[in-house]
Amino acid sequence: MIDDNILLVTENEEVAESVLSKLVLLRESDSIAVCDYKMAKKMLENPTVSIVLVHENGDKEKTLKFLNSIISAEYEIILLVDEYDQDFILAAYDLGVSDYYSVKSESYEMLIRTVNCFKSRALKVRFSRNLTLLKQLGVIDDETGFYKYKYSRELLAEFIKDKRVQNGMFIVLVLDDSCKTRFSADKLSKAIKKSVRCDDIVSVVKGGKFYIILPNVDKLGAFAVVNKIQDILGAKLVVRAGVCRIENKTFERLEKEAFSALSEACQTNETSVFLEEHVKTLDEWLDDDEKDEKNFKLFQNAYNNKLEKVIAPVFFRLQKAYEEKLFHTKIDQYTDELQSVFQLKHGDRESRLKIIYPGFAKIVIYITHQGLDTPENKEISLNLNAVTQKGIAKIVEDFIKEFKQSVKD
Repeated sequence: MIDDNILLVTENEEVAESVLSKLVLLRESDSIAVCDYKMAKKMLENPTVSIVLVHENGDKEKTLKFLNSIISAEYEIILLVDEYDQDFILAAYDLGVSDYYSVKSESYEMLIRTVNCFKSRALKVRFSRNLTLLKQLGVIDDETGFYKYKYSRELLAEFIKDKRVQNGMFIVLVLDDSCKTRFSADKLSKAIKKSVRCDDIVSVVKGGKFYIILPNVDKLGAFAVVNKIQDILGAKLVVRAGVCRIENKTFERLEKEAFSALSEACQTNETSVFLEEHVKTLDEWLDDDEKDEKNFKLFQNAYNNKLEKVIAPVFFRLQKAYEEKLFHTKIDQYTDELQSVFQLKHGDRESRLKIIYPGFAKIVIYITHQGLDTPENKEISLNLNAVTQKGIAKIVEDFIKEFKQSVKD
């Protein structure tokens, strides 16, 4: 058994001599052992090997097959080529090779690329140790490798303070209720693993949901990740995602916005919904001097009171009242701090009344109808002091009457 930390695999003695003469390493502890293809696997049993230099043996297909048989997380592999061949090098890279250089390369190039592989190896070792420690402490889920829900809030709240992360997107992802099974969550986690980058952050959440933080990504980039996950899962498993910008928001605000977008995605059967496309900006209603934190908190408390004592009771009461009156019609409703929805479905007809609270002194009510020969869509803006049980009930009942008339027609 050897103590060398670099292994050169070649069938050519001249190449071995050339590489040994050029690759003069910086540390006295570094040493190189040489072997042929037949002895390589035996030599790689030595745990001290960190770098493996594999010289192509003249047959590129056989070389690729050999590389595939020795790929491991225990060491870095550098491909040593006789001549530069783009397709061959890219094929080796796809297998997991870390770097490459030519037998004709200058000594400094060999040195730099080899030292960089040592650095990469050291980072991987450190990452592996930290990951093992996090698993022992119960922070990381053993099966998925994602952060556990118990620690999500504290960890993610810290991660989003990074300026590079603030330029990214926050996603809440879940399987559609129609396709949740015992094994579907496992399939979803595997699909997420294959779709995210090494610097993306994923956390397992209760109810089969996943939080995903994508640094330095825009809306289209976030949608692309979700679509990639969906493509991997196939048509039988359908995902829904709520997406919002991270920016300088608190983690609590991100959760509310992403879950609001997720609710929209579930209601409309869309794969992904980006919150800002469904909520108007505050600038359309507010003067600059209104946008201070003190006023925001006052209005937020006022809206929460209206939500609890006006909107939620009216939605619930009217759902119960009309469930027996609207035949063959499904009535769904829910309320939360960012949006509340009252939805009617009858065959191919679907109508939705959605109340949005974008902040401060107003709410906006969107009424949309889908299907043939439906009434016109509407948008109603109300001051908070005009949000009463009588007023909201009238708007909802007028909305129901419009739906009933369109169904009769």
